[in-house]
Amino acid sequence: MQQRSEETRTKIMESAVKLFSTQGYNKASVDDICAEAGISKGAFYHHFKSKQGLFLALLDGWLQTIDHAIEASIDKSAPETFQQMTEAFPYIFETAGDGLPMFLEFWLQASRDKKIWNASIAPYRRYHKYFTSLIKKGVDEGSFVEVDPALASRMIVSTAMGLLLQSLLDPKGADWEKVARESTNLLVNSLMKK
Repeated sequence: MQQRSEETRTKIMESAVKLFSTQGYNKASVDDICAEAGISKGAFYHHFKSKQGLFLALLDGWLQTIDHAIEASIDKSAPETFQQMTEAFPYIFETAGDGLPMFLEFWLQASRDKKIWNASIAPYRRYHKYFTSLIKKGVDEGSFVEVDPALASRMIVSTAMGLLLQSLLDPKGADWEKVARESTNLLVNSLMKK
């Protein structure tokens, strides 16, 4: 029973990504998502309170990948933590690979809906806070040069967002996983004490 319930939830989410990507969030209705998934509205509402709840679950699922990479690195030195996080790059780029329309829908809906904006900005702020503390840890442990941790954190988050957007706009323009890994190494090396 549990497996069937998970399969239904997965169908709903996959159908929503397809419809949100092709029709846009506003145009894709719960009825459309149910028809695409081959399920009843009752099944939809068993898993999600609303279309917005489904949309937020999609955003949350994607962000969990980044969170898991961060959690896996908690007891390492600051440079080792950055290196560990690069191991999540293949999955991040793979899941984002065909998702430009969905990614843009997240941004678009965040500009229109306060609840989605709050859900979108919260992880950004969490990552900024996390990288700020990680850089401060690197400075305190003597691995990194004296630097403004908050400013360096903004640079890292901005680079990550920029690389992700480039990879979505021009997927064949580079080996984005390699570019992300080398960019991370470049940033970390620029922080390292010589």
